[in-house]
Amino acid sequence: MGIKLNIMNSLRNKVQLIGNLGMNPEIKTLESGKKMAKFSIATNETYKNAKGEKITDTQWHNIIAWNKTAELAEMFLEKGKEVAVEGKLTTRSWDDEKGNKKYITEVVCSEILFLGSKS
Repeated sequence: MGIKLNIMNSLRNKVQLIGNLGMNPEIKTLESGKKMAKFSIATNETYKNAKGEKITDTQWHNIIAWNKTAELAEMFLEKGKEVAVEGKLTTRSWDDEKGNKKYITEVVCSEILFLGSKS
């Protein structure tokens, strides 16, 4: 039982996605010198509805990469490219200009795998 529990603890917040970039990465270098890349990827799930029609459901995921991972994103990623990302889910909030609380869920990416053909 102890081994199973240890494995489950290590899988607590882990996300793996394969999708296509919806935009070129937005790159920022912070005052601290840390580099950040922001981009979004689309994942598609296809299923048949009750009428037997083929339906494709597209979900968009916000991705944040830091430091070396951000540098790789800056060098190799561009709109339309297929990638696999691994990381953890995070949610943050802020107040907009009208004082309304806004929330966003993002994947903080720890690894990127470049898929598809080499260009």
